[in-house]
Amino acid sequence: MVSVLITLLAAAPVKAPGRATTPDAGRSKAPPGSSAVVPAPSPPYCTGAYSSDFAALSKAAVEQSAKPDAQFTYCLRNTAVYECLSYAPDGAVRRTRKTAISHGTAFAYRRAGLDTLLLTNHHVAEYPPVTDDEHAVSGVPAGCKRVSDQLRLVDNEKDGFEADDIALSRIVTDIALDAAVVKARTPLHVMPWKLGTSAALRERNVVEVRGFPLGAFKATVEGRVTSTVDRDEFRDWDHDDFVIDALVSGGNSGSPVLAVSCTTGEYELVGLYHAGYSRGSALNVVVHIDQLRELMATLKRSPRTRTDQVQLHAGSRRRLFEDVVEAGHLHVPMAGLVVEAQPRADGAFVFALFGKDFPTDSWPLLVIEDLPNDDRSFGTFGRVWAGSVFGLSDVRIDELEPQDRVVVEQTLDAVRRVTVLHAGRARLVRRAKQSREASEELVRLERELKRLSALAKEPVLSLLELAEKWAPASEHVALSPSQPLRVVEPVEAAPSAAEPAAGVP
Repeated sequence: MVSVLITLLAAAPVKAPGRATTPDAGRSKAPPGSSAVVPAPSPPYCTGAYSSDFAALSKAAVEQSAKPDAQFTYCLRNTAVYECLSYAPDGAVRRTRKTAISHGTAFAYRRAGLDTLLLTNHHVAEYPPVTDDEHAVSGVPAGCKRVSDQLRLVDNEKDGFEADDIALSRIVTDIALDAAVVKARTPLHVMPWKLGTSAALRERNVVEVRGFPLGAFKATVEGRVTSTVDRDEFRDWDHDDFVIDALVSGGNSGSPVLAVSCTTGEYELVGLYHAGYSRGSALNVVVHIDQLRELMATLKRSPRTRTDQVQLHAGSRRRLFEDVVEAGHLHVPMAGLVVEAQPRADGAFVFALFGKDFPTDSWPLLVIEDLPNDDRSFGTFGRVWAGSVFGLSDVRIDELEPQDRVVVEQTLDAVRRVTVLHAGRARLVRRAKQSREASEELVRLERELKRLSALAKEPVLSLLELAEKWAPASEHVALSPSQPLRVVEPVEAAPSAAEPAAGVP
């Protein structure tokens, strides 16, 4: 059907906007007796930067689309292997592996020597590090960890011949924008059209989406812009979209969205197809190209500050300390576990991580000490204990491998942020019914809590694997569970021979 449309457009006389195709084109006849030339008005379908009708396509654009090398979209296959932990009847840990395979679209936009850069969605190029309810993977249970993955360009989802597959590597990903740049170490046909300006789009502008619906075959579909702005803050996403009514499907994720320039009559890239509305089959959202331009050019993520992101500083620590002292303790869900925050007399926090069966299983899996600072920061990393049914064992942080220490510190950072947000949520709940602002802030805060909990999943699971090795296997070597709550008195230095103690002659 697409080829028929192109043939018809190529056979029909097509006029590029602003370009005369006949001696009288581009001017209107003057009144009798007048020599003045009056410019012809713009076509009704081309009153802005982009056209509301494909009739504005130039002959050159139609011919370019019909060329054999016009193919610049590719079917991307993502294969990932997950490791899932479970327990045998005798309590032994069992490890099983699940393989997940998905297909999407990527399109080539730039050559870099013999390499080619392609743009796609983050959710096409990267499976979640750990599965959970909000980061589900078909056929993989919740709580499984990704241990390997592989990106390749294939003909379609049924392509089983691997010899001609093209391997890809991830260059940069941005989960908030749902965008990723991947690289093929081979020259590919790249998009012949320039980047447009999505801010110039208007409702009813026509767009074209080129990709691989369902991963089954290459296809081109057309539609119109139905809304120019749609804020997307679903789960990990944080960007602006525009809405189109093109009938696209799963597998189209990562497809280029093209509009027709009223100035040149050529296609311009105005967006990256991103997702569909679950309750609106004819409504689909596209990431504005204006937000992706820098990522595509610099191959680096731009730092962005979320308005609802928690700030860790001395003030937030004091506020949290007051909240926890008033409540006695604070229990917070995080990454499938329960975090208990307890204040200590010396101003320290003791964070204990309990398993999913808490409070039935009442022993902590891990305890981390967070010491107060004299400066403006939140706190200082202190001691660590691993727990079991027998009690606690002291973990020698100075003897840990560098990567293991990083995992402990990442977990502590996540615990700090989640507990600060949770305490703030408790305060907002009391005000939410009194003002619209507090109610909207509560919604944003709860969304941020879910996001932080999901991000903490991977370091927490890695840390729990280590804690299982560190935990005491016998009550004879275990410390009391109350040990972390004891204030450590500073050890006075012994007097030196040069400085005798007071009272010593």
